[in-house]
Amino acid sequence: MIATSKQLSGKRAEDFSLQHLQAHGLRLLCRNWSCRSGELDLVMLDGDTVVFVEVRYRRHAAWGGALESVDLRKQQKLIKAAQLFLLKESRWAKHPCRFDVVAIDSTESGAKPCWIRNAFDS
Repeated sequence: MIATSKQLSGKRAEDFSLQHLQAHGLRLLCRNWSCRSGELDLVMLDGDTVVFVEVRYRRHAAWGGALESVDLRKQQKLIKAAQLFLLKESRWAKHPCRFDVVAIDSTESGAKPCWIRNAFDS
């Protein structure tokens, strides 16, 4: 299957976010974990906390920025996917968890990540 430019942009945004988070000491557990409820972009470990990271990239802010795209409906899908992840990967179930968002809005000077820790509660 040939990747579309949107898929390539998404992968680059995930790569960029992963490098940014690893530079801040987080460890990758899993990438693009899929289930019937959706996909978890990055699952990372920050100390003993399991961090579910949603990566959002927007080239244009015409329909809202990257951060605004993580609406209540999207949050609910992420929570459900995270619950299923913890059921399947039971070794992480007793760890504290949080949801982070890395929002990347493209600008003339390049992409700048906005990392929101504990962006919403489950």
